Amino acid sequence: MTDARLRRGRGSLAVSFFVQGVTFALLVTRIPAIQDRYGISDALLPVFLAAVPILAGVSSVATEKVVARVGPGVVLRWAQPLVLLGLLAVGAGSELWQAAVALGVFGLAVGALDASMNMLGVSLQRAYGRSIMLGFHAAYSLGGIVGASLAWVGAHWDLPLFVSYLPVVAVLLPAAFVGSRWYAGGESAPASVDVGKGGAGGGVAFTLLLPLCLVMTFAYIGDSTVSNWSAKYLQDVLGSSEEMATVPYNAYMVTTLLGRSVGDFGVRRLGAATVVRCGAVLAAIGFALVAVAPGAWVGMAGFTVLGLGLSVIVPQTFAAAGRLFPGASDAAVARLNVFNYVGFLIGSPLVGALGDAWSYRGAMLVPMVLVLVTVVYATSFGAREARYGGGHERPRTVDVG
Repeated sequence: MTDARLRRGRGSLAVSFFVQGVTFALLVTRIPAIQDRYGISDALLPVFLAAVPILAGVSSVATEKVVARVGPGVVLRWAQPLVLLGLLAVGAGSELWQAAVALGVFGLAVGALDASMNMLGVSLQRAYGRSIMLGFHAAYSLGGIVGASLAWVGAHWDLPLFVSYLPVVAVLLPAAFVGSRWYAGGESAPASVDVGKGGAGGGVAFTLLLPLCLVMTFAYIGDSTVSNWSAKYLQDVLGSSEEMATVPYNAYMVTTLLGRSVGDFGVRRLGAATVVRCGAVLAAIGFALVAVAPGAWVGMAGFTVLGLGLSVIVPQTFAAAGRLFPGASDAAVARLNVFNYVGFLIGSPLVGALGDAWSYRGAMLVPMVLVLVTVVYATSFGAREARYGGGHERPRTVDVG
């Protein structure tokens, strides 16, 4: 594969990550408006919200079978427009069944999109021979900031959902579709590569993948804790104003972007395992600060540290699956991606239940402990000698098949 094709593939995939960041943020930040538009009761809302990750998980498993026939680039090329159209459909309907159908399409398409995007990212990283996975997720974080800002504009001007979504979809859909012409990657490691136990026979041994599945789950429990509970925690527990309570998630997103923007350099210099260990410890410190915070400013500092820590874990978990199963990286990524949604489903209800039964300060200690478990599993991210960079980086002109 030529350098020019690699660069085009990397750029087009970064655009895809960015578009998905914008799209997802536009959905989740306007949930109250969606609830009001369709008259979804508070009792029924959790059912709708849970259905999206459940359907996404099912779709991620199915994607493993589809990419074996057509490749992840083809799946991503058609899944991304479906996600954007699903978002537009959410804003266009008025009946409850229309919301169910639109969110169902969105969930199924998101599962295929998340899996195929990360499959391409893993294979491109293998082609480059150096860590670039965090850069793709940085593009996603940037998209999330842009999407949340656009959602704020729509809410501030009291725009109908369809009016708010239509111009964004009108711009992003053709951009994503045109960019899909240059997707590159998806190749498995050649048979001559020494794949070790993880890639023997080109299969995926779940016992070897399990530590990474747990790390993915714990990371998303932490992420969903911030996205769902940071505002309530600052306002109800730390006594901040309603306006200040919106700051922690924005700070979290910005520091997530910063962490991912520089994370690849850390992986190249120190190795993935070291970067993940440092990220897990930072995230745990952030949760500890939030749990003991005497006031709102310390609480915001804790959520800020959390963003830096958690930012590196998920991208490196996908990358580790690709290294562990080089002969079957697409299958490994598809199965690992399911635990993204498992963590999302567990995180918010877990913190809420513990907060009601015990205290919200105490509830913050649970994701702290879970993310610290990642330190134990860091050996699954590869030995120091196998790191990218530092003399171990392959030339960019490597023939990947």
